[in-house]
Amino acid sequence: MAKSRAKKVNKANNTDNADNAAAEGCPQVRWSIDMDWYERNNRSFLALVKERVCPKCRKQLKGEPEAEDLLATIKDCCADRPDYISAELPMLESIFRLVLANGNQPLTLEEIGRQLTERRGPDTYRTSAVFLSRLLSNDSYYGFKQTEA
Repeated sequence: MAKSRAKKVNKANNTDNADNAAAEGCPQVRWSIDMDWYERNNRSFLALVKERVCPKCRKQLKGEPEAEDLLATIKDCCADRPDYISAELPMLESIFRLVLANGNQPLTLEEIGRQLTERRGPDTYRTSAVFLSRLLSNDSYYGFKQTEA
């Protein structure tokens, strides 16, 4: 019984240590959206991103826009709207919109946390590097990927 409990404690400590190491090493680790992930998972990046374009810009879209055009539109217009990223949105949705607003340029966990705090308000737990690392690592909807800087 004591061995079993010790194994559980060791496993928990290893998980926490891995999360802390990932969080502490985050200046080298950056996150972005993996465009290829959508194809591998039979999903449409364009369809998902079009839903994040503001109504004004959506009316101006003609035909089937390219991903780069949608990212530029979001960065230049939609992301400036106060309701584009808000505390009412789920956290992963906010992160997805944040990465779109940055033109899908890779961001560190600290950059993500800081920008979320500016947009969503102070929430030190949900914008901590450890929390964001866990959230992004377990994503299976938006296609986030980790890259080394």
